[in-house]
Formats: sequence, structure tokens, C-alpha cells
Amino acid sequence: MSDIKGKNFLLGLTGSIAAYKAAHLTRLLIKEGAAVKVIMTPLAKEFITPLTMATLSQNPILVDFFDPENGNWNSHVDLGLWADGFIIAPATANTMAKMANGIADNLLLTTYLSAKCPIFIAPAMDLEMFKHPANRDNMDKLEKLGHIFIEPEEGELASGLIGKGRLSEPETIVEQIKSFYQKKKSLINKTILITAGPTYENIDAVRFIGNYSSGKMGYALAEECACRGAKVILISGPVNIKPIHQNIELINTISANEMFDAAITNFEKVDAAIMAAAVADFTPEQIIDSKIKRKDQSLIIELKPTQDIAGVLGRTKKDKILVGFALEIENEIENAIGKLNRKNLDFIVLNSMNDNGAGFNVDTNKITIIDNNEQKLEFKIKDKNLVAIDIIDKLEEYL
Repeated sequence: MSDIKGKNFLLGLTGSIAAYKAAHLTRLLIKEGAAVKVIMTPLAKEFITPLTMATLSQNPILVDFFDPENGNWNSHVDLGLWADGFIIAPATANTMAKMANGIADNLLLTTYLSAKCPIFIAPAMDLEMFKHPANRDNMDKLEKLGHIFIEPEEGELASGLIGKGRLSEPETIVEQIKSFYQKKKSLINKTILITAGPTYENIDAVRFIGNYSSGKMGYALAEECACRGAKVILISGPVNIKPIHQNIELINTISANEMFDAAITNFEKVDAAIMAAAVADFTPEQIIDSKIKRKDQSLIIELKPTQDIAGVLGRTKKDKILVGFALEIENEIENAIGKLNRKNLDFIVLNSMNDNGAGFNVDTNKITIIDNNEQKLEFKIKDKNLVAIDIIDKLEEYL
């Protein structure tokens, strides 16, 4: 059975000479058992006729916000909810620039902004346009949003020049899309435990020791594992995020001790665990039941170490896979390798506070994965949803 059989795809056509390939792309998607609805920009109609695309897709072609003959509304919201995937092929520099900057001046773009499904972008343009820094910046923005690029090929272009910018062949586009959905099934019958967010260590009835962790990285990992078919036990500290995938069992905790108890209790059920939470290293020796009143004298709070969740799991993991995180400021590699070995991890994900766009309370991250042979794999800065893909790809090598 095809990995895209029964799925609904929007196919967005923009004003490029390569739009003629959309006819063959549509035929291939239909042959795989997918349903296709085509949205065209007004300029795209100059390169391939709506009649051709309507015949091949077996659906009316959508260009305008409403039908001028009867006033029927083409709801971009409903289209976005209908789709399991949105393929923009060919994607021109103009359309990608508008996507990257939230401009919504046609039906294709308003639908893009409404879509909650994976976005596949197959660029097509002349080689100098493709290489232009402004275009590359826009593509980087879209990649950081988690969109999947199907790279153009090198070859003869409409300008007569030879270079990169030729729309990828329809067969290649379909194979990459199928590969994406196939990967989404790769963790079926696996159970993954993930910790996420900060812990709050109470000082008194109203105050606590905490950190700036938003939980975004841990929740992105949970969603990625769930999308690949795994059952996920997500043990979360206090955050303002709600998981959306039905395969995620959420266990809310507040303190390091609560997170420790939940992790120990559930570890026997799982095939792997990812320690992505920013767990406090220390907690107050005594917690005051009431509110500590302000005084003129200094206040001394005695702290004791919290229980080392990853360390305890590492000593008892047997054949389970254990992944840790290291947020470092100095001697990053050395400190990460030390933590990897001390806690008996299979690999560790290092991010540095010295990297712009990495660390707490941001949507992006820049990581280096170090395995227990001290082999290092470095990645560029990207959206945390894309970082999650890199980490889970590595986890699958072990599973």
C-alpha cells in the first residue's frame, strides 16, 4: 500500500514555466491513491490551463476567493483543514518571498497561512535568482518554520543557461513526499519517554527556584515521535504548551522530585528515554509553609542537590536507549562528553548558550549530537521542530 494512499493534497501552482510539470505530478499523486485539489495563482493560468488541471485532478480548480458567477466562497480555512499535505510546485521566488513574510494577496497564500499540515516546497527559477541572498534568506525562513524543501535540479533552464534552479522531476517530488510519510510510521510499536520544561523548587508558599526553559524542544520531540507512530509518555514541568497528538500521554509535574518519581515509575514501560527537561540541580533544604516576610537582614537559603534523573536511569537502563541534553556556556564539548560518560547515555545533544538563537525560550536551536564513541554531528541553527527531526532520526539508528 502506498504511504500516501487516501491522503488529501493541495497542489499550489505559481507563475513559472515549470508549471507544465504539474500535470504529470497530479497524475502520479492520483495514481498513488491520493486526492488532489489544485490552487493556482492568477499568473499560473498563463502557463497551464485550469481545464487541464481540473481534468487530471478530478476537482474544480481554485484561483479566486469566490466564484464571480454565483458568489460561492472558496474558504481558505476549510481547504487548510482538508489537506494532509500542501505541495507548492513550482514555487517561484515571488511566492516564497510572500510566504516568508506573511503576505496574503491571493487564495494560494491565504490557504498556506491557514494550513496546519506539512508544507512541501519545490522551487523553480533561474540560477541567479535561486542563488540571490534575498531568495536564500526567504528559503531559510521557510525552512526554520519546518517546511520541507524539494531541492531544484541542475540542468538547462528556460533562460538557456545551465545551472541549479530546474524544478525537480515529478517522480522525485512524489518519492520524497512518500518518504516523508513513510518515516512517520517508523516508530510504530515503540514507547518513548520524554521529559520537558523546567522544574520549580519551592522556597515558601509563593516563591520558587526555577529557570527559563519553555519546554518547546521537549514538546517538539514528543510530537515528532508521536507522528512517527510511537506511544509517548511526556513528563512535563510547568509550561504553557499543550500537546496535540493523540499518541502522547501527558504527565504534569512541578518539582524535580515529582519528575524523578514519574520517570522512574514509567521507565520500565519504554524502549527509549530522552531527558530534554531543564531539571533544577538544587532544591531548598527546607520549604516554609507560609510566605517569608521581608526583613532588613540578609536571607540565607540552604540548598541540597536534587536527584539525578538521567544518572539513575543510566545505571538501570540495560538495553534501553537513553538520550541526554547538555546546555553549556564554556568547555562545551568537554563538559558534554563528561556528562555522556557519567550518566551512561547512548548519545547527548549539546547546545551552547554562546550560539545566537539557541537555548531557552526561543523557537530555534543549534545542536551538536555526540554519541558514546565521541563521534560528533553538528547541525546549523533551525526551528526546534526541525531539530526534533534530526534528533529522532539519530534515535532511530539505535532503535
